[in-house]
Amino acid sequence: MRLAFLGTPAMAVPSLQALVAAAHDVAIVITGADKRRGRGSELSPSPVKAAALQLGLPVSHSVDDVLGREIELGVVVAFGQLVRPHVLNDVPMVNSHFSLLPRWRGAAPVERALLAGDNETGVCLMQLEAGLDTGPVYDVVRVPISATATAPELRGALVAVGVEQLVRCLSGPLPAPIEQQGEPVYAAKIKASELRIDWSQPVQQIDRLIRVGGAWTTLRGRRVKVLTATFVTGELRITTVQPEGKAAMSMDDFARGVRLQPGESFE
Repeated sequence: MRLAFLGTPAMAVPSLQALVAAAHDVAIVITGADKRRGRGSELSPSPVKAAALQLGLPVSHSVDDVLGREIELGVVVAFGQLVRPHVLNDVPMVNSHFSLLPRWRGAAPVERALLAGDNETGVCLMQLEAGLDTGPVYDVVRVPISATATAPELRGALVAVGVEQLVRCLSGPLPAPIEQQGEPVYAAKIKASELRIDWSQPVQQIDRLIRVGGAWTTLRGRRVKVLTATFVTGELRITTVQPEGKAAMSMDDFARGVRLQPGESFE
């Protein structure tokens, strides 16, 4: 099948590679613009662009470049941009979305599922529409969420499932799509302010926030990232932290280094 691929971050790379390995003709790859991704001044390509160039595929940053190429289908995986109606009117597209639609439409479905304490999530291969994740669904694969899963771990599992689903569904005619059923729930992008730990919250909610990644707190007015924690006899114990401007370290080493006083705790 002659395809266009639209994706940007590293999580979209395995899908692109799998489609090429399955002998699909990827005529164009559309991805986000080059950015400064470190402290240097040079621009770096997105992970999808880097992978596409390694595969010898043409790359563009403009969605309009899918037009006029006799594309049979556009495949969207974590693209991060809306595709305008005039393009969808010319090129049919599918989207690999990491949730059980219509629950968690939007930008952060993996993180929101974890924060909500969902027992399962999944990958929906859906028809792309102009609306935000509103299209009918061709195929659904469900994935359980373990009590200790982190966002990177869950995302990795969903990527693997999504790759298999995409290759399987595109190996023949797409099944008839089914309209989404149920009340939509939206997965807004996580704000930094949401990642600050409120120590008055139940320990289960704090644990979920830490497993999402990026959780932080303060001690003596300085920010400390909380990287990992574990439950010991029902009590949540912080195990790894990263003080502002320093490398990650065990909580024990951190406590010794700052000379944590009896009764002193994170703010």
